[in-house]
Amino acid sequence: MMQQTAAALRDFTQRYCQHWLQQTGHAPASSDLYGVPSPCAREDRDQQVLWQPQPFSLPPTLDAIERAIDLQLQPSITTFYTTQLAGDMRATLGEQSLTLLQVWSEEDFVRLQENLIGHLVMQRRLRQSPTLFIATTDSEEEIVSISNLTGEVILEQPGRKQRRILAESLEIFLKSLQPVIN
Repeated sequence: MMQQTAAALRDFTQRYCQHWLQQTGHAPASSDLYGVPSPCAREDRDQQVLWQPQPFSLPPTLDAIERAIDLQLQPSITTFYTTQLAGDMRATLGEQSLTLLQVWSEEDFVRLQENLIGHLVMQRRLRQSPTLFIATTDSEEEIVSISNLTGEVILEQPGRKQRRILAESLEIFLKSLQPVIN
């Protein structure tokens, strides 16, 4: 099952890179990541970095999170964050615009784990079921997460119990995304 999730992420990333190439004539570009070291960086152009995905170079595990919070994580979240290094990718799911979060570098992977731990600690304090974020939205109020209990991809408002199911699995979610240029 995790191989299918990894394949779905790689497929979306390929479609995203191809969309950029077709629309702009070059690889995906990011001004937010300009000047931030990464094996993904290919070229600096007009205050932007052009990037290409690279294989994940660290052990493919989120054990640090599991130990810190004493919680076994959904295997799909580990697969999502340890399949590749890449820039964040804009997409739509139906009418929902989102930015799929990705690991840019080894340093970014450490920061991501710290942020996921903080997110889980907040949920524990609020007595909410655990989720792990995978994307931001255009709204400051909502994020896209994976339910750690069911593996469903949900739209949630951090700190609130309001949640809406977007897909029954991460694989289905990734296959349903349409790439968008910033």
